[in-house]
Amino acid sequence: MRLSAPTPSLEFHPPAPGEELIHFEHLKKSFGPKRVYDDLELSVRAGETLVVIGGSGTGKSVLLKCLIGLLYPDAGRILFQGQDLTRFHEEDFFAVRRHVAMVFQGAALFDSLTVGENVAYPLREHFPELPPEEVARRVAEKLSWVNLPGTEAMMPADLSGGMRKRVGLARAIATNPEVILWDEPTTGLDPVTTQSINAMINSMKEKLGCTSIVVTHDMVSAFDVADRIAMLANRRIVQVGTPEEMQRSTVPEVRAFLDARRAELTGREVAS
Repeated sequence: MRLSAPTPSLEFHPPAPGEELIHFEHLKKSFGPKRVYDDLELSVRAGETLVVIGGSGTGKSVLLKCLIGLLYPDAGRILFQGQDLTRFHEEDFFAVRRHVAMVFQGAALFDSLTVGENVAYPLREHFPELPPEEVARRVAEKLSWVNLPGTEAMMPADLSGGMRKRVGLARAIATNPEVILWDEPTTGLDPVTTQSINAMINSMKEKLGCTSIVVTHDMVSAFDVADRIAMLANRRIVQVGTPEEMQRSTVPEVRAFLDARRAELTGREVAS
């Protein structure tokens, strides 16, 4: 249940790199009889890429949607630079989404809009005062960042799966967000395209100095992009650590997940 609170004025004053930026505190969430979280705790540091891993249906994407107000937890708090987002109403999240952008699993492009219009959409939504020539400049810049220069006039139906992902990324970074949320960014992509998406996740950190939360079950990608990895299992975070620490983990849920992913990868290599 959302509590009444004054409409917040969210100005972004990022902490120093390495200090806490986001904190999921004692989170509980259910969908009917299905419990997703029981007392979930997770901290995200400014400037890091935190990868959240876990099996299907464990609530990895739900965590991202709660952060930007697409879903609300049943109990607990989500602190973003000290402000409790669970007290925000829907209209208050407009301010949050200027600073926190999400790259959706299916790209979520508007099929009736051109590539350029898709990328321009958040600029027109959040910065209506920008003149058209500045919007066009930023759109061209962001498309070049994702290696799709000159594609403004194309339609989403004409794009491959990998290209749609990159346009979705260009749209997400159009406003130069301080936080990027990545929902299964490499699902359904071939190994070469997956590698290019991983490279883009890393390059956004360099270009924007942003904080990223990446949700994935792809351990190759996780180890490629993560500063830290958090394992979600049994309705809670069971371990957080560096890639090296997670590879050496003796936590049963982590060990079982990594061993299963390794066996799956080995099976694919044998089959090919």
